[in-house]
Amino acid sequence: MANAHMRTDPEIDAYKKRHPSGTKARLALALLLYTAQRRGDVMGWQHLKEGRLRVAQNKTGAELELKLHPDLEIELSVLAKDNLTFLTTEYGAPFSEAGFGNWFRDRCNEAGLTGCSAHGLRKAAARQVAEAGMSADIIKSVTGHTNLKTLSIYTNAADQKRLSDMGIVAIGGSESEHNLTNPKIKLDKKGAK
Repeated sequence: MANAHMRTDPEIDAYKKRHPSGTKARLALALLLYTAQRRGDVMGWQHLKEGRLRVAQNKTGAELELKLHPDLEIELSVLAKDNLTFLTTEYGAPFSEAGFGNWFRDRCNEAGLTGCSAHGLRKAAARQVAEAGMSADIIKSVTGHTNLKTLSIYTNAADQKRLSDMGIVAIGGSESEHNLTNPKIKLDKKGAK
């Protein structure tokens, strides 16, 4: 799924607007985004203990312990505890991995987000952690990635943006010249103090 569309923050906001808090669709988003896990790793009540999710990733076998994000905690607080899995089909059975992916894509389409998938939220979560300036080791501890090459697929966009901001500031000369663009002395509209 390396080629899945990385969800943008405006796309995530559009999904949230269409699927309000307390809906199954919003819970799905919260599970994917706020854990940065794959659709096959969507968990259940048995994985939650003392405010932490314990996940054994299907693809890699990596065992992770993740702090429960406050937004995910809100979505779980309104969910009945009558099934082992957090998300079930309309018949009350656990989703298959493909079935969940198809169901979630339909929810994205309802929000006007064609071409979006569950995996795009995993990428978005990694991007958001990278944009917050966190290290690759921190990102790996959340996503469960084991090598930097794969992780770079998710973080290159965030790194490029952050690094280019730093680079633009460096263009044009010395630090004193840079300070001229943001003078400490405020002038009125006519240029007088």
